[in-house]
Amino acid sequence: MDIKIKITDREGQTHEVEAPTDMNMNIMELVRAYELAPEGTIGICGGMAMCASCQCYVLNDVALPPKNDDEEAMLSEAFNVKANSRLGCQIHISPELDGLEVELAPEA
Repeated sequence: MDIKIKITDREGQTHEVEAPTDMNMNIMELVRAYELAPEGTIGICGGMAMCASCQCYVLNDVALPPKNDDEEAMLSEAFNVKANSRLGCQIHISPELDGLEVELAPEA
């Protein structure tokens, strides 16, 4: 089953994309799959919560899994962090995320 997710890129352009819920993908991988950020500017650490290059802002009220310790620690050191910041690599795509809206944080 595919869900719809809105992603606003770093140029301010909003893209509504289809996200498969059966491939164990995360938001960072989705951004890369749709090439919504230049190569080498997102997911630099490969999704290990080690670089914050996939930081995004959650724009609407969709129930997300809580942050784990690695994500909390990385966001505490990242730039441009807001109250609604999450690491895209730590948000796994599931049916519950249908309608999620995120905005990519600026490059540090």
